[in-house]
Amino acid sequence: MTTELDQLRSRITELREALEAGIEERRAIWRYRIEHGRAVFEAGARERHREMREGLAGYLARARLSVVITAPFIYALIVPFALLDLFVSVYQAVCFPVYGIQKVRRADHIIIDRHMLGYLNGLQKLNCLYCGYANGLISYVREISGRTEAHWCPIKHARHASDPHPHYDNFCDFGDAEGFRAEMDRRRAKERGAS
Repeated sequence: MTTELDQLRSRITELREALEAGIEERRAIWRYRIEHGRAVFEAGARERHREMREGLAGYLARARLSVVITAPFIYALIVPFALLDLFVSVYQAVCFPVYGIQKVRRADHIIIDRHMLGYLNGLQKLNCLYCGYANGLISYVREISGRTEAHWCPIKHARHASDPHPHYDNFCDFGDAEGFRAEMDRRRAKERGAS
């Protein structure tokens, strides 16, 4: 029996596929393609990018003093980010095999490629490296924690979750004790069958 929620999930999948098709069309407009996981621009596009690059001196001269003063606070976060990356990666490497949870591919989340754009100066490239790492890391951590939650406590919250991870839709409804028990029994049986 197809429920309204199943229909909505199907529609979301269709919309994601349409979004990907739209992104592919934009690649043609900006004259690049993906080869072996990397963006490759046509020669003319690369030349135009180099022409559009703002020099570092001009870029820094236009910076507001408040931006310069707050920059160290942004960059200081690299230390906790790197520690988070280390600890979550170790957690996943040690625990996921024990729990029978499929590991998260770090490279699917931490994507570092914007530094290759010819229209960025050195500082802009550094900023893009930082943002690609930081936001990718948060995505990576979210997926690991989402898979952990899906394994141990797949129950929806009573209150609306603003932007839940992708596993959340398959969780048991809040208050559905029978559904939760059946799901946990199913998971245990699957784990026993895999070991």
